[in-house]
Amino acid sequence: MQYIEDNSGEDELISLLLKRQSELNSLLEITRAINKNTATPILIQMLEVILQSYLQVGKLRFFIEKENKFVCISKYGGEIESAILLSRACNKLSKIKSPVAITDHHDPLLQKYNYFIPIHHKSKVLAYALIGDFNTSGEMLNNDLNFIQTLMNVIIVALENKKLFRERLQSERFQREMELAVEVQNMLIPLRMHKDDSVEIGAKYLPHQNIGGDYFDFIRLNENEFLWCIADVSGKGISAALLMANFQASLHAWAAVEEDLTNIIDRLNKIVLSNTKGERFITLFLARYNEKKRKLNYINAGHNPSILYSDGEAIHLKLGTTMIGVFEELPFLNEGEIDMEPGSLIFNYTDGLMDFETINTKIWNEDKLLDFVKTHGHLSPDNFNDTLLEHLNHVVKSKSIDDITLLTLRIF
Repeated sequence: MQYIEDNSGEDELISLLLKRQSELNSLLEITRAINKNTATPILIQMLEVILQSYLQVGKLRFFIEKENKFVCISKYGGEIESAILLSRACNKLSKIKSPVAITDHHDPLLQKYNYFIPIHHKSKVLAYALIGDFNTSGEMLNNDLNFIQTLMNVIIVALENKKLFRERLQSERFQREMELAVEVQNMLIPLRMHKDDSVEIGAKYLPHQNIGGDYFDFIRLNENEFLWCIADVSGKGISAALLMANFQASLHAWAAVEEDLTNIIDRLNKIVLSNTKGERFITLFLARYNEKKRKLNYINAGHNPSILYSDGEAIHLKLGTTMIGVFEELPFLNEGEIDMEPGSLIFNYTDGLMDFETINTKIWNEDKLLDFVKTHGHLSPDNFNDTLLEHLNHVVKSKSIDDITLLTLRIF
């Protein structure tokens, strides 16, 4: 009799050791797979094989937290119920931190399972599992439940690390994209403005963040004519910067061979539409000045109206068309023409100048800007730009929420 009891105890010890060895082997296989950066579906598949073949878990529902809600990433066995309803039922168990039996739970959905196994990190629930058709009992029960919890915890940590790695890659990719966009845009912004006896130019470019969508340019066409442009592309980043680079190249190409501004705008519209398929657009103000005839021709394509100051008066330059890159054929296209008086000032800007977060109650709008130009239009272009920015900072007391570009010309 004594021999039988000793033999029985020995068998149990051997059985326990073999079980422990199998558990270690299972953890080792999972760890190796994680170290090889095995895809998530394969890791889940390995978990299911271990639970079904080794632990004889007949039914599993495995939920992980994604964007503040729980989604089921693994399920097998039994009648498949609504994952949403099951997740809501499990909310009643959110404070439980260790495996617990739920066969006697008052919720009929939870009663279909034997155990609830939570995975926590500090006070946050990262995942949980419901297992059913699981008949282990006695001394091995706690061991098996703890092993299941450990196994799932290892997988959850691996999934979290994968997520963090993806986020880091995305962040690095975004940072590089921004650096490239800045490089592209820096090549578009003139390093120094043109100067001669017929025109004086002052420019300010203040990006709201590292990269903006503003662009300006000045092109001396010949000894009697020059052209300038101020523009704003929708969106940010490398795609917006590349679009603006293409726009600049197209503008320079067509301005060199085409005198009619309406033809240039029409060509630019088709180029932008072809490049973006209507997903982006550009607003711009384009002007051409003939010094000999003292004629200014301009087109405003959906942009903030430039302001012409002359003899103490200021007017908006609004004639033109819609933004480009939206319509295959522009619905209307008008060209403005003005005789320029000596000493006239033309102020061009992007919408960032008007998009301010006002700290006090002082109103800032196009009428206020027009009044400002009337009052300060006698200043040199650089002084005018500096005075305007100082006015916004100290008088209007507003904070910019977008890029600001100022391009001011004095025509003699």
